[in-house]
Amino acid sequence: MSQRARQCAACSRATDGRCKATWVMTECSTVLYAFPVFIYLFIYLFLFLSTRFYLYSHLDLCVCVCVQMEDGEEETPIETTTSLELEFVDDPNFKNKVNYSSSAVQIPTDIYKGSPVILNELNWTQALERVFIENRREDSSLRWQVFGSATGVTRYYPATPWRAPNKIDLYDVRRRPWYIQGASSPKDMVIIVDVSGSVSGLTLKLMKTSVVEMLDTLSDDDYVNVARFNEKADAVVPCFRTLVQANVRNKKIFKEAVTHMQAKGTTDYKSGFTFAFEQLLNESSAPRANCNKMIMMFTDGGEDRAQEIFEKYNWPNKTVRVFTFSVGQHNYDVTPLQWIACANKGYYFEIPSIGAIRINTQEYLDVLGRPMVLAGPKAKQVLWTNVYQDALGLGLVITGTMPVFNLTADTMSSQNQLILGVMGVDIAINEIKKKTPTYRLGANGYTFAIDPNGYVLLHPNLRPKIINFREPVTLDFLDAELEDSNKEEIRRKMIDGNSGQRKIKTLIKSVDERYIDEAMRTYTWTPLLFTHHSPLLCPLLFPDNLPLSVADFESLLPNSFESEGHVFIAPREYCNDLELSNNNTEFLLNFIALMEKVTPDSKQCDNLLLHNLILDTGIIRQLVDKVWKNKDLNTYGFLAVFAATDGGVTRVFPNKAAETWEEDPEPFNASYYRRSLDNKGYIFRSLVMLWLFVSNALYTCLLNQENDTIGILVSTAVEITIGGKTIKPAVVGVKLDLEAWTDKFKILASNHTDNRQGSNTCGPNRGCEMDCEANSDDLLCYLIDDGGFLIMSNQKDDWNKVGMFFSDVDPYLMHALYNNSFYNRKQSFDYQSVCERMPNSEAGAAPRGVFVPTIADFVNLAWWTSAAVDADGIDSKERSCVMIQTQYYLSNLSSSYNILQDCGNCSRLIHAKRINNTNLLFVVAEKMPCNTCEIERLSQEEEEYVEENPCEEMAVARYRKGPSTCFDNNIAVRFSDSLWFLLTVPVRLNIKSRIFALESVNDWVIFF
Repeated sequence: MSQRARQCAACSRATDGRCKATWVMTECSTVLYAFPVFIYLFIYLFLFLSTRFYLYSHLDLCVCVCVQMEDGEEETPIETTTSLELEFVDDPNFKNKVNYSSSAVQIPTDIYKGSPVILNELNWTQALERVFIENRREDSSLRWQVFGSATGVTRYYPATPWRAPNKIDLYDVRRRPWYIQGASSPKDMVIIVDVSGSVSGLTLKLMKTSVVEMLDTLSDDDYVNVARFNEKADAVVPCFRTLVQANVRNKKIFKEAVTHMQAKGTTDYKSGFTFAFEQLLNESSAPRANCNKMIMMFTDGGEDRAQEIFEKYNWPNKTVRVFTFSVGQHNYDVTPLQWIACANKGYYFEIPSIGAIRINTQEYLDVLGRPMVLAGPKAKQVLWTNVYQDALGLGLVITGTMPVFNLTADTMSSQNQLILGVMGVDIAINEIKKKTPTYRLGANGYTFAIDPNGYVLLHPNLRPKIINFREPVTLDFLDAELEDSNKEEIRRKMIDGNSGQRKIKTLIKSVDERYIDEAMRTYTWTPLLFTHHSPLLCPLLFPDNLPLSVADFESLLPNSFESEGHVFIAPREYCNDLELSNNNTEFLLNFIALMEKVTPDSKQCDNLLLHNLILDTGIIRQLVDKVWKNKDLNTYGFLAVFAATDGGVTRVFPNKAAETWEEDPEPFNASYYRRSLDNKGYIFRSLVMLWLFVSNALYTCLLNQENDTIGILVSTAVEITIGGKTIKPAVVGVKLDLEAWTDKFKILASNHTDNRQGSNTCGPNRGCEMDCEANSDDLLCYLIDDGGFLIMSNQKDDWNKVGMFFSDVDPYLMHALYNNSFYNRKQSFDYQSVCERMPNSEAGAAPRGVFVPTIADFVNLAWWTSAAVDADGIDSKERSCVMIQTQYYLSNLSSSYNILQDCGNCSRLIHAKRINNTNLLFVVAEKMPCNTCEIERLSQEEEEYVEENPCEEMAVARYRKGPSTCFDNNIAVRFSDSLWFLLTVPVRLNIKSRIFALESVNDWVIFF
């Protein structure tokens, strides 16, 4: 028997025949360290002369693969083929082509796919495939099932072609938000960086990049601070005097500050460690993770061991772990750094080149996972992530995660301490939305859910325009809505898991973000548990004799109502098999075709939606027959009349008016519909406001007056009282002819009738009769809506300005109205906006140092990966940013007011009055005889918010709660294990005990 055969046989006997042993061939590049020195010189010269090289020697390894079998279970051979020919089918649930009979594997670009560790990982994780398939058989609603290995291997089910980007694939499961949150308990981390004079050039660049990569391993449950030290230590962000939450915003501030670090002075480890320990052990009221405490020190080396500092702050309990990183290529003795790490329950890493950064800045997570492994079943808890972007195209998702442990006893018969990886099951945010009672809550009702950090995982305003693939999508509840003290209290109660209800008056931003309404809202909240009960949903009753036929729906088609107006149907999911379409006619045809096959009471249909649609269709038809058809719209100056219902029906009369109808066919998404429900009376809105925001510059697109007639939309809600309760089932309105109604407006805004004989001439020093028609040369008469937008004017030159923000029409007059409290102003922030990438200010500067990649960088693909990251950042044309928005709204002034506006040596009289039962303000003003006033020019245009002082928002940290459990210490933890332990110890994994069911979620809160 050959030597290698004896090795495999011994492997099998050691595991009672439950393990399979297989031979693998791997390139000898993995064992270059055994070659003589002259081989290195030869390879270096060869690389210098050639752009490609190959190593043909091979190393034979026996890899022992184990899968624990249940009693009585027959062993299924594990296929070891390197590739399979799979057939994929389109599945809309995954938004991808999938194969349900197989799983697939992704390996990071900078990991050698032929290494024994990876081959072993591929073999034993293939047994997960059987469990994945069984899980889907039991629950067909499951989406991606994923196992992320501590070695970097990702196995996911069902199989689908990997969505590789156009450039180098930078995906590494260990960097994904769900893996980071599931692999360790929360962390309190202080990063200290040696910036003494010996750290310069390439070494300083490596340190900066390493710190940035280290920050990316932190999640919102972690707290962090970063300091630089030489003879003394100070925080890189001066105002961050204590640890701050490792959220996206704070990490961005840290990264910006780290890039500006400069090297000078001499090294003093004592100053750096003193700063770090005082940060971690300071008994302050500032929020903390209060779990794993650690110090990460990046240095180029030194002789000092700072033992007295550890004796003072950390020994004998060693509550703080210390990890040391030797950065750069140098000749310093690394023994002190190794001693510091081992004496403080940490680990020592070397980062000689840029290719070693990614792997060595994340391996500390394996050390932190050891207490979780030793905790056993206590650590096997389902944790839920923030919202993040799925790598396989499912969109925004949340993931339930659970750590997977190695249960194999080592050679000393003690428990293994390795975390093998993290299991995850994705839930798409869109799938959660489908389970919420959207249409039962009305147009202005909605469902949202938040996590213990206060971030929304479900909210109508969660609409990120650009997503950082490496970061979660975090939007605080108070940033998703207009913040006030009542909502702060609601947020706190929701995080605490308390149920409650509160009715408050609050400010609401319109769908088009142009208006602010003050409205009453009732918030009801309760902790969300995955149970079979829906306590807030009540049975709905319908009339027993609702007449229905396919002909009723066919009458909605365009060719059937030439004289009855055009009908738009909201593209809702009335039935499971209904194919949605943005084209209204196509959607109607799909709907009618389905109604020929099923009835409204079918189990595959939403009975509430269908019956409301049927009822509203009949009511609107009667409105046309009995009212609209008998009226001459031109007599009233109407271009169209319309009605929209909560059942999803919108009818526009006459039929030709539908050609210029640009409102959303879904009433619940239409601004006019929702604002009419929130306001009493008639709501006016201009239809010719065709503003385009391009590069933050404002352009006006004027209408073709020959082909289009300018209109004003006027709408109001229909109120019905039933059983003492008032409901608003519909909104009706008209489209006004601007020219016709401007003539009416000028007549109505005059103090005398048409048989007048004359009028006084207006002037600065003499009064005149308020006649907006006769004195149009001297008087300015305006109708302005509640958002400050021009609706009508007696000046013909202003007709093409209808719909503009009034400050762009007359900035002095708008300033006077705002300054005299006719309008209030509300500023808010859009944390999900997109801006053009700023030009690189250093592009024309000479480089401070030249980076020459070493032979290790050429061999290690991580160097190419890092280069791809830099290139990707340069080529990107867009970046995420924060925009500040400003909206104006009418105050509660209801009387008529006269204002004298002084401007240097001249002045003018202004008269303003709120028009009852509308959202309009009537303004009459003398023309300004001079334009010498210096005023604040008001604007509603969005502007990028540049944070001058990042500490302002840190003054009062928002309330949050971290995970309820912590695994940070265990006396049985050893410090000699590493991932390479997998090479010599067979892996035993009770797979069935690792795949979890989604049974409960105690840390979500949902709002109805």
